[in-house]
Amino acid sequence: MMTLDIRHTTTYRYARPVTFGDHRLMFRPRDSHDLRLIETGLVITPTPAKVRWLHDVFGNSIAVASFDQPADELRFQSHIRVEHYPLDAPEFPIEDYARTYPFSYTAEEVPDLARTTQRHYPDPDHRVDDWAKRFVLIGENGPPDTQDMLVAMTRSIKESFTYQARDDEGTQSPVETLEKGTGSCRDFALLMMEAARSLGFAARFVSGYLYDPARDGVEGGCVMGGGATHAWVEIYLPGAGWVEFDPTNGIIGNKSLIRVAVARDPSQAIPLSGSWTGAPADYLGMTVDVQVTSAS
Repeated sequence: MMTLDIRHTTTYRYARPVTFGDHRLMFRPRDSHDLRLIETGLVITPTPAKVRWLHDVFGNSIAVASFDQPADELRFQSHIRVEHYPLDAPEFPIEDYARTYPFSYTAEEVPDLARTTQRHYPDPDHRVDDWAKRFVLIGENGPPDTQDMLVAMTRSIKESFTYQARDDEGTQSPVETLEKGTGSCRDFALLMMEAARSLGFAARFVSGYLYDPARDGVEGGCVMGGGATHAWVEIYLPGAGWVEFDPTNGIIGNKSLIRVAVARDPSQAIPLSGSWTGAPADYLGMTVDVQVTSAS
């Protein structure tokens, strides 16, 4: 177990005071057996007229802030402390029938997993299909091992693609990521999610935070994607449940990953979104700073 401090600040700046519509925040991690919240704090400037909390369709914790005064700066400061229980050497207890690929989900699981097994992005030339099929190799010993196949896919993205941080809104399509050979953590997560779905796996998008040991002076601990929100994939494996795969860093399991939101599509897991009213030229830009450090 380790205790982590998470400080997430997002600041919007404007040339003159503008008015704000509702803003939707996904900052609060999901409590679970491997992640326990022990302290939370949220400061919004200017002070909103109202903040209400809700759970979305996926059970994610959402804050909605409403404003009644204009300002030339809008700032969200979140401070969270969690106890994290990382799995250092993941050996997932996959059911015997699902240890090799292909396999079928049970009749009880299929209705609940259905939408997470369906492709969501066009692939007219079967680029994603062909790329995913590279990992389905029938060797001398019979069908491929399910876990080994997904591990190989995760590490292939890390080793074969170039990571490129991007603050622009939205996510590249999986085909675009394959063509460019570069992408952000969101792009790599979406590519792996759609590739896994093309092979019949249930997969979902995860948004959250990444602990980089190098920021605490741990030698050899550097990971890609620190200093901002992070994204990865969960794939449902019978017996093991939803298993985390981070293709940006080649991480298998939950080590260094603090999940905040899970969703069927990246557009449903945006950390912060909202509206403002003013002239287009009033907008001066946005800065995001995420610091995840050990408090142990």
